[in-house]
Order: sequence, then structure tokens, then C-alpha cells
Amino acid sequence: MRRPVVLFDLDGTLIDSGPIILASMKHASLTVLGREPDEELVRSAIGGPGLIAQMRDLDPDRVDELVDAYRAHNEPLHAELEAFPGVLDLLDVLRGEGRRLGIVTAKRLRTVGLAIDRIPELAKMNVVIGAEDTERHKPEPDPVLEALRRLRAEPAEAAYVGDSPFDIRAAKAAGVLAVAVGWGGIHPDERLLREEPDALVHTTEELYAALGEPGTT
Repeated sequence: MRRPVVLFDLDGTLIDSGPIILASMKHASLTVLGREPDEELVRSAIGGPGLIAQMRDLDPDRVDELVDAYRAHNEPLHAELEAFPGVLDLLDVLRGEGRRLGIVTAKRLRTVGLAIDRIPELAKMNVVIGAEDTERHKPEPDPVLEALRRLRAEPAEAAYVGDSPFDIRAAKAAGVLAVAVGWGGIHPDERLLREEPDALVHTTEELYAALGEPGTT
């Protein structure tokens, strides 16, 4: 099996959460700062070092207020979350082949839990790495490497699948196969391609092919 360990980003990769992230960023900025944020700036930061860093970019003096406003707006919206089409079926196929799967995200574990409550199939992951699990976050390799450490796996055995430039950089820095997905709705293909992923895919069938079939080397 070419990649017996497959790690996934959460937002924009497994779950279609881009719209609620953007809505909550807009709400926080309007509520706290009285102005709409620069949407391109917001989009470009999604998937990176985390919410606090994003809010620091909006206003470094009002980070706590912005974070509180964001979370108050965002958490109830998890009741509307859906997985991207075909993703859960692909996870079942990979799991049935004996591959070990994981989530590596910049979200807090509590917030990951809200997504799992909405989409219980995500609870079947072998490992979940959230914001609390490493001091450094994507694009640093630490979260990906922590997932591998817990799975007792080597980078050469693994792939990391994500929808943002930060995911690709983290994967490459960790020495795992870097697979970008183009269905996230936040980062355009050209931005992803600038990071030189090992593959850019737009369907779950293409993703399966990029991961390699069981028994291949």
C-alpha cells in the first residue's frame, strides 16, 4: 500500500465550512470593529496558524473581543455543516483497505467536537490533532508530525490532504505526500499550485488515485 496513513485537514477538505467561517469573521468584525473585513485578506488566512492569529490581523488590540464574537456566532452554525460530496464514502473505502486515517486541524478540539457531533462518521478517525496539541501550527510541520508520532508512522508512509497553502507547506515540511483539494471554495487553484503540491485534485476519485491503490509501491 503506497500511503497506508492518510491525514486530512478539516475545514474546506472534509467539511464544507468555508461559508460559515466567512460569515462569522464578517460578524465579528462588524460587531467589534464596526466595519466589514477585507474578504480577500480573510480568505487568504483561512487554514493557517489559527483563529487568534487571524483576529490579530484584523485588530491586534481587540483580539479577545473578536475571538469571543466569532465563536458566539460560529459555534451554533455547526448544526448546518455537511461533508463534501463523496468524502465520507472515500473514508469508508480507505478504512476498509486497512489505512489509518486522521484529522490535523488548527481548530480547537472542542470545535472539532461540534463537527463530529454533526457528522458522527468523523469520530472513526484513528487520530485527531487540534490547536492544543502543538505549540507551533501550520504551515509548520509540527501538527502533521505529531499525528505521525501518535500513529507510530513514518513520513514516507503518509499523505496530508488539505485545501489551503498552509496545508501544502506543512505537508512538504513534514516530508509527507502533499495533496491539495480544489473543492474547498476558499483558496483558488492558482494559489494552491504556487505551493507545488504533489497533486491537485477536484474529485474524490482523483484523490483516491493520488493516494495510490492498496498494494502499490
